[in-house]
Amino acid sequence: MTIKVLVVDDSALIRNLLGKMIEADPELSLVGMAADAYMAKDMVNQHRPDVITLDIEMPKVDGLTFLDRLMKARPTAVVMISSLTEEGADATFNALGLGAVDFIPKPKLDSPQDFNEYQDLILEKIKSAANAKLKTQRTQPVAATPPSLKPNLANRVINTQLLAIGASTGGTEAILYLLQQFPAVMPPIVITQHMPPGFTRTFAERLNKLTRLNVKQADDGERLLPCYVYIAPGDQHLEVIKVGGSFKTRLTQGDKVSGHRPSVDVLFNSVAACAGANTTAAILTGMGKDGADGMALIDQQGGKTFAQGEQSCVVFGMPREAIKRGVIHHVVELPQLADKMLNYLASLKRD
Repeated sequence: MTIKVLVVDDSALIRNLLGKMIEADPELSLVGMAADAYMAKDMVNQHRPDVITLDIEMPKVDGLTFLDRLMKARPTAVVMISSLTEEGADATFNALGLGAVDFIPKPKLDSPQDFNEYQDLILEKIKSAANAKLKTQRTQPVAATPPSLKPNLANRVINTQLLAIGASTGGTEAILYLLQQFPAVMPPIVITQHMPPGFTRTFAERLNKLTRLNVKQADDGERLLPCYVYIAPGDQHLEVIKVGGSFKTRLTQGDKVSGHRPSVDVLFNSVAACAGANTTAAILTGMGKDGADGMALIDQQGGKTFAQGEQSCVVFGMPREAIKRGVIHHVVELPQLADKMLNYLASLKRD
């Protein structure tokens, strides 16, 4: 069965470009192209697409309004096509909160290589979206333990432990939920979320507003501090190194690892090397296998490893791969994950 795809974009150039890319793949079937939400609504009812690519900025009815109505009337896998402006990034994260599966920036095709890379990426995202769990199909977070009832962590734990988190498709909302369950006083947290340049700073600012922790996009060479969360910048690998007695960040633009830059494997490998048994790591929703090798190294070095359970994942690829390798100590659905991690950290003071 081919995957039925509907393209919704007010730009004829973008519609035709995406249409050609989709038609070139035998696994996909282009069922229609709509210039606005009204045309899109009719085509959704007529063709019942498996995946919709949706422009955020459209006349008459904008992409967010259409997405909200679509998710209430006929939940469908949606990949947002986003501009690289600050407003576009904000709207993208709102769209993911409404139930969009993934997003990709609008194409900037200055060379044949750009075209080929963009085509590979959009086709991969469409196919992943077709197999994703929609918001209505996933285990939804419930009321969490109030922060006042969460265990207090010993100063030794806060000052010696390092938390590392990796995610891809569906990860922005999973990371937001997870961090919202953490108290304000935590060991340093480093995060790699697959995301293009232009979006990670806005993502960090959003998390900073909506959680108790201090969240920022990582800068090169900064010392990791308790109560802070550091997000890998788009198109740069984030590593942690030990200088003297302190953990510090290192940003590089090396080759893609496991198909990605930033790569979860790069982060996890570096944390395993410098923090060893003082590492607590979680691999969250995402397609592919990035992070599995790094989790194996963290396990080998004596760190504690967690993976998000299948029922709450948008895409179970990355957790599944790590679980298959036998290097995950606890498989936990997202609603319980923060408490499981906190209980582990709290237990360390009794050792």
